[in-house]
Amino acid sequence: MQNFKALVLTKEEEQVHSHIKTLTLDDLPQGDVLIKVHYSGINYKDSLASIPNGNIVKAYPFVPGIDLAGTVVTSDNPRFKSGDEVIATSYEIGVSHYGGYSEYARIPADWIVPLPDGLTLKEAMIIGTAGFTAALSVKKLIDSGLKPQDGPVLVTGATGGVGSFAVSILSTLGYEVAASSGKSSSATYLTNLGATTLLTREDVYNGKVKALAKGKWAAAVDSVGGETLASVLSQLQYGGSVAASGLTAGTAVPTTVFPFILRGVNLLGIDSVYCPMSLRNETWRLLATTFKPYQLENFIQEEISLNDVPNHLPTLLEGKAQGRILIKL
Repeated sequence: MQNFKALVLTKEEEQVHSHIKTLTLDDLPQGDVLIKVHYSGINYKDSLASIPNGNIVKAYPFVPGIDLAGTVVTSDNPRFKSGDEVIATSYEIGVSHYGGYSEYARIPADWIVPLPDGLTLKEAMIIGTAGFTAALSVKKLIDSGLKPQDGPVLVTGATGGVGSFAVSILSTLGYEVAASSGKSSSATYLTNLGATTLLTREDVYNGKVKALAKGKWAAAVDSVGGETLASVLSQLQYGGSVAASGLTAGTAVPTTVFPFILRGVNLLGIDSVYCPMSLRNETWRLLATTFKPYQLENFIQEEISLNDVPNHLPTLLEGKAQGRILIKL
């Protein structure tokens, strides 16, 4: 019976505690494929999982981590064999099914993507759920007809995981990118990612949402939500689209029908959790080829060990994230 280390969350008297514990393979949930985890990362959902009212974890004790990359140890599914390099993100991983903050994970085969040619396991988790969500956003904008000559594309929350990758992918594809961030100290970081215009949060939303404002952007990638998303909708050019994937500024979007019926604006929802496997595989292939950001190592805010994870989990909730916190197991 093999022993290994994992981060385990427990809840006592409405307080969530993080512990590095020794588990055995028998402690893992059911699944077709046993994976030796090489890398994971810290995402917004993972940070929420570490607090009492995060509403992410369904039951305790629990191993969090919504994404992972590693090598197949054993498989009961013919699509995978020992030694295969794989990526597992989304579905119930890190929510109701033990996740990536563990040296070993047992995952259903239907939740697993073969590592595409052109990516290493480390690169796959530098990208992680955040980069995958950004790629889905950019792909949907392109599928809706967006072309580089249409004009600038806004990225909100640009220093976060989704925002950072959206800036880089769009720039790699030849788009003019306007990056909005609340961190004035991140100008060099965003410029190095390919942003051509740097905006403050107030440049996008100054505290008042107009029903219809001057059209500034051909499209947008929004990971913020709330009033910011409403303000973005009112400032899109005719026929513009916004790909929305986040809610850090809230779930209510106080907009009107005017952007939609007077400018033909489109609000495109981005779901990285349950998107079809065909789309998932295609998007990872794009991330390994035409969407692959230049110098992926630049996205690493910090590379940490499993033992360091408890101290870093609050980072995203405190607004201290810039790119990805990578976990090497």
